[in-house]
Amino acid sequence: MKLFKANILTACAASAFIFSGCGNGNEWKVSGEIEGADGQTMVLEASSNGRWFPIDSVKLSGAGSFRFSHEAAGYPDIYRLRLGDKSLYFPIDSIESVTVVSKASAFDSEYTLTGSESAEMLMHVDKRVREAISRNGLASLPNDTLLKRELGGMMLGDPAGIVAYYIINKRVGGVALYNPENKSDNKIIGAVANAFDQYRPNDPRTEFLKRLFITNRRNSSGKVSTIEAPEVSLFEIELYDNTGKLRKLSEVAADNKVVLLSFTVYGAEPSPAYNVELNKVYDRYSKNGLEIYQVGLDEDEYRWKQSARNLPWITVYNSASDGVKNLDNYNVVSLPTTYVIVNGEIAGRVLDPAQVGQEVGKYM
Repeated sequence: MKLFKANILTACAASAFIFSGCGNGNEWKVSGEIEGADGQTMVLEASSNGRWFPIDSVKLSGAGSFRFSHEAAGYPDIYRLRLGDKSLYFPIDSIESVTVVSKASAFDSEYTLTGSESAEMLMHVDKRVREAISRNGLASLPNDTLLKRELGGMMLGDPAGIVAYYIINKRVGGVALYNPENKSDNKIIGAVANAFDQYRPNDPRTEFLKRLFITNRRNSSGKVSTIEAPEVSLFEIELYDNTGKLRKLSEVAADNKVVLLSFTVYGAEPSPAYNVELNKVYDRYSKNGLEIYQVGLDEDEYRWKQSARNLPWITVYNSASDGVKNLDNYNVVSLPTTYVIVNGEIAGRVLDPAQVGQEVGKYM
């Protein structure tokens, strides 16, 4: 859906000097209170090519209040606060102020992050990972389908976000959450790589993500595998709509001349604009034999249902328990993904959501 473009990293962006020589004068801030940390030294760290290095420090006293400010790097980044042998990670998108509240005895596990949507999302990610480890053990982390289904939905909802990058590179005790050698995991990595290339071509992480995806996109014979849409057959999808009725894609395709098969996350930022385009097409062609079969991949089913009930087309929900089979069958590596089905067969994939009306018009 999104094409890779050439990107050359500047030496300035690849070094620690991004915090001084390459700044644009704007600053971000992180502050808060750490209970029980009187006399301890907190270190603010940044990373370069996986190596963490200190950029500031402060000795805590009294209530454990602290405040750091630093020049913005010009692109989103992940930083961490280190207290003794414990580290707490937080994202910076631009020039926002992030607030941290924790305590010295559980600095990296019992804390709150506020100040930005990304900060709260990252906090949620780490909390879910800790819960999964507590529930099933560290070794089972890479195979925890429920956890990865939830985190995958978060990444596909904002694939160009810094939290998506954080999840892909998340390691706990040396165990990687996402393994690029795993086909399903690498599809998610590919979605994030595509999104970064589309929306953040100058971000230093873009080339890394592209290499990570392409290097591991090989089959057992060593040949590079390609992602292609099925040409004739239609993979069945059987999911429940917002009224609780089971809806089969095959039956919808049999009853309508043209069907738009849409995969999306209603809670994602691009979703409203995408559904506006779908609504234009639906208003124009629904009387002429067009139907839309839209698969929602939202994390929160209740919120999905609230949005789905206001839409005039068929809306079904792919829950965590439904797994990723439907996504795998239709090679969904980025969202939204849209297919055109004509007379029960897949006619094509819509690469640009803005062109969905033009693509449907070919068959009406």
